[in-house]
Amino acid sequence: MDVIYERSNMKGQQYLIENTWRMITFLLTVLSLAVLFAVIFFIFSNGSQAFIREGFFRFVFGREWSLADNIYGIWPLIVGSSYVTLGSLLLAVPLSLACAIFLAEILKGSLRNFLRALIDLLAGIPSVVYGLVGMIVIVPFIRDHLGGAGYSLIAGILVLALMIIPTITSLTEDSIRAVSLSFREASYSTGANHWQTIWHVLLPASKNGIQSGILLGLARSFGEAMAVYMVIGNAFHIPKAFTEPSRTLTSNIVGQIEEAVSGSPHMHALFACGIVLLIMVLIFNGYRIFLSKGGHKHES
Repeated sequence: MDVIYERSNMKGQQYLIENTWRMITFLLTVLSLAVLFAVIFFIFSNGSQAFIREGFFRFVFGREWSLADNIYGIWPLIVGSSYVTLGSLLLAVPLSLACAIFLAEILKGSLRNFLRALIDLLAGIPSVVYGLVGMIVIVPFIRDHLGGAGYSLIAGILVLALMIIPTITSLTEDSIRAVSLSFREASYSTGANHWQTIWHVLLPASKNGIQSGILLGLARSFGEAMAVYMVIGNAFHIPKAFTEPSRTLTSNIVGQIEEAVSGSPHMHALFACGIVLLIMVLIFNGYRIFLSKGGHKHES
């Protein structure tokens, strides 16, 4: 009887501990969601005033940003954000794919583990450090070899490319290494060599994971603020050359938030920039989650 009582008591204690942890995790989840929705509500409640005042199309497609006249249009900011994001992806994606293939399929042993750890370390470096490297190294190089002031669209593209390469590389390598061994064996059994197996079997099989990595890099590139602000020049116009300065939605917020008066049309316009950023990043991440779920269903 004593043994049965002790076992029953232990089960009761274990059940109590499990329920306590369930309750704690539930409360933390609710708190996290509450904070998220509070931030979204705060941004929309302040930024929607700009859309009401200026009109949606006039605000989004307007080309004038005048604090004196209280006229705000963000089309040059959207174009600048699109240029630096797409430009950084064009540079980062091929390099990331090559690096991921090299790590997953070519390198072996301790050297691969060392480089893998180094890439993870690079992915965790704060963006302001990348911006500082851009100011010290990239901006003078552009000024000396390409002309202009150095603070330019191409400087922002290069800095963002450096920032997102580790992220895309890490996720792409994980996707390639997660491909089932049976895929490789089936490819080799048909007479394909190593490179043919990589290009025609491994990369297509890990397509969803690669796309998710690219979309995560895209979201980080589009939403990056400080590093871009430090090197892009922050000129409000649509650049006609890569060596000209530009401005993005994020750098516009960072550069003007200190001088904006609370409750003013200027502050509302900056919050409206945040709404556009939030919607775009949510679209990128939502599509990434959709691809990930689609990939899991396909594998199952």
